[in-house]
Amino acid sequence: MDPIFRPTRAEVRLGAVRKNLQKIQAAAGAARVLFVVKANAYGHGAAALSGLAEREDLAWGFGVSSVEEGLALRAAGIKKPVLVLGSLYPFESFVEAINAGLTVTIASLDAARQVKEAAARLGKKAVCHIKLETGMGRIGARKPSVLKIYDELSGSGDVSVEGLYTHLSSADTDPDYTGQQLCIFNETAAELEARGARGLALHAANSSAALNFPVSRLDMVRCGIAAYGLAEGFAPALSLRTRIVFIKNVREGAYVSYDRSFRAGRPMRIATIPAGYGDGYLRRFSNRADILVGGLRCRVLGNVTMDMVMADVTAVGDAAVGSEAVLLGRQGGEEITARELAGLADTITYEIVTLITARVPRVYVE
Repeated sequence: MDPIFRPTRAEVRLGAVRKNLQKIQAAAGAARVLFVVKANAYGHGAAALSGLAEREDLAWGFGVSSVEEGLALRAAGIKKPVLVLGSLYPFESFVEAINAGLTVTIASLDAARQVKEAAARLGKKAVCHIKLETGMGRIGARKPSVLKIYDELSGSGDVSVEGLYTHLSSADTDPDYTGQQLCIFNETAAELEARGARGLALHAANSSAALNFPVSRLDMVRCGIAAYGLAEGFAPALSLRTRIVFIKNVREGAYVSYDRSFRAGRPMRIATIPAGYGDGYLRRFSNRADILVGGLRCRVLGNVTMDMVMADVTAVGDAAVGSEAVLLGRQGGEEITARELAGLADTITYEIVTLITARVPRVYVE
């Protein structure tokens, strides 16, 4: 590995991920846990955290968004089941998925025929889960099409249908709509059973549903956000940390950053911190967010730039070049949470952590 001199890093606490997955499994009861590690484990590092979960048997398997993400897990040595939750296209990608032993999502008759053809051509059995559309409006087949897909695949010796699933769009905001989605799902599962389907893994619950709708747990729950500690009652695993690289004293009336977006109303001591929107620290935080230095909240001054951000450290008497600065996480008795930053950016916690870019090294600690 090349040496890393820039001090900006995303620190991931393995102990927090471990405890979160254990807590999810306890809540899920008999249901299996599919650890969702798409988008590089929501920015936390898919290979490292999947490795942890596999070694310590903290999950039944893993959920990814694409064949490429699944192949990356296999290349990292992951042996447990990997379910590709996205709709595969081009259909030639079924060949790579089958060769790597990935479980694929089938959400159309065209896809069903393509996976059969790919499996027959390879002489290897494909494993799939059928995706049912119940109200998310993204990918998935409605009930009549699901029944046709099952009929198409169940007669094939080249494809094993091992699951049926859907996605609950509003489990954290709309219990009535969630209940309607579950009714559609259960009706479809019953019709498949009447057609002879046996032993299908039924799953619908994301983190919110798994924790708050016991009836949604079925045979398996798919948890991401809770595993990373970004759901209520779970321990946040990721912090974004760096160190001050420059300090300057400015006079009253001095401007800071692009477009003269901050003007000092008094003499100030300002730190330059090597993190910016090129690292995923959003420009929306300009003049709004706080950064922790010396256990104190220090306001971001001026526009966040691509590689750097400035903060007021006037109140931090011992702030110096090399002092730690925390953009996300805890320092002393203070904490900057993903929820706080999401509120400033009018977004959700998922986006705050997922947008931390690849140039920020992930460092894993216990």
